[in-house]
Amino acid sequence: MHKDIATPIRTQEILKKYGFSFKKSLGQNFLIDPNILRNIVGHADLTKESAAIEVGPGIGALTEHLARQAGKVMSFEIDQRLLPVLEDTLSPYDNVTIVPSDVLKADVKTLLETELAGYKDIMVVANLPYYVTTPILMKLLNDQLPLRGFVVMMQKEVADRISAKPGTKAYGSLSIAVQYYCTAEVAMIVPKTVFMPQPNVDSAVLKLIRHDQPPVTVKDEKFFFEVTRASFAQRRKTLLNNLQSQLPEGKAKKAQILEALESVNIEPSRRGETLSIAEFGALADALLPYFG
Repeated sequence: MHKDIATPIRTQEILKKYGFSFKKSLGQNFLIDPNILRNIVGHADLTKESAAIEVGPGIGALTEHLARQAGKVMSFEIDQRLLPVLEDTLSPYDNVTIVPSDVLKADVKTLLETELAGYKDIMVVANLPYYVTTPILMKLLNDQLPLRGFVVMMQKEVADRISAKPGTKAYGSLSIAVQYYCTAEVAMIVPKTVFMPQPNVDSAVLKLIRHDQPPVTVKDEKFFFEVTRASFAQRRKTLLNNLQSQLPEGKAKKAQILEALESVNIEPSRRGETLSIAEFGALADALLPYFG
């Protein structure tokens, strides 16, 4: 068994060897606790029949633990300065492919077909860069990739918002956007002390498992998401006010909005955060004839 990358001493050695300095703009915070890494990978339930996709491997701390558990690891790294470091730290593992590009610009679907061909069980497991957590998650969900799910570390506040239930303060359009595709639960809280450098916020590991079918069937997915975003545009406003101000020509269509709300038994005076995904689905379908 090779010496873990993720210890404070080994991390310092590697950074010193390569004269590496952290880039704040890339949200680089490296994990320096092997137990936390083992726990994260444990939540992904990987076997040698599984493949893992990682975003932002850093110096390979998590990548190494994934390589030990999974059959194949494909990791996206945007910071070209880290490529020689990863080549060195991951040299003991022959089942890792580093893709030297921005995952947001990459054609992930094609890469899955070429790099992870033959793997039916694919999980995204990553310590996501905090400044682009939501765009990365949404891209990987919207790209219709054949994933079982995600075990991803992010800012605790974002994890709370994604996993929030209706009627809570954290619940919003992001909760619905993700929960439409996956079940969402916070698997563990990660203190800032296990990172180098330490971030200013606490982190959490979020476990997302894809639904076989979305929890609600809608006539037009794009419009469904448009309605949910509109309903949360200003949290203090009522559903009626938000829909009027956010939907195209909403002000002129007040009567139609009221009619749609009434047809699905939703009070116009309710606020977005009180509606379940099922209610949003029914509302979007009722509004579609007037705005589709």
